[in-house]
Amino acid sequence: MSDSNKTLYAKMIGDVVLAPIFERLEKKDLAASQTLRAAFTKVDSNLPGFTYDFTKGLLRKADLHEKFDISETLLRLGGSPESEDLRITRPEHTFQELNRCAVHLKKILSRIPEQIYDRKQFLETIKEIASAIKLLLDAVNRVISEVPSSENGSKQILEDRKKEFVRYSKKFSNTLKEFFRDTNQNQSVFLSANYLTYQTNLILKTVKQECG
Repeated sequence: MSDSNKTLYAKMIGDVVLAPIFERLEKKDLAASQTLRAAFTKVDSNLPGFTYDFTKGLLRKADLHEKFDISETLLRLGGSPESEDLRITRPEHTFQELNRCAVHLKKILSRIPEQIYDRKQFLETIKEIASAIKLLLDAVNRVISEVPSSENGSKQILEDRKKEFVRYSKKFSNTLKEFFRDTNQNQSVFLSANYLTYQTNLILKTVKQECG
């Protein structure tokens, strides 16, 4: 597995597995939750992919590593209820609409493992994904239009994040074309969809960081 894919899986595990666990732990022991979260963040920044290796190690210890397809599993989990880390709290309609569009796209992407083997159903899902991507980009554009141009560069940071999302959307589209030429490429579709899910999460995190 390439380092970039391992890093992706580590970040996805952080978003869809660890973050909800930390949030539940916060209600019982805030200090312990913060310590654990900080520890994972620090180790992953120094050793990219550590969270992935840690998770694989646990599965191996439990003799479950051969029963889980990590890419497929993370894609399914990507459509799970949002953690607070991935929820924009600003109450304005523009920001809440971005929340809704992001959740909608990720839920559709999470259905891919169930539907990829039914050509007719999968083609309908692809249409839904294309529509959801457009709605998300429209929502991002509305948020960007409300961000004032200032010295902190938030507007440009959001523009750059949007461009990155578009780049991965195009990669996903190209992966689908390859899949329909060779239907054994389902793993490539899962991987590309995970990248798109992660880019959606990055948009939410960036808006939270730049817009409060």
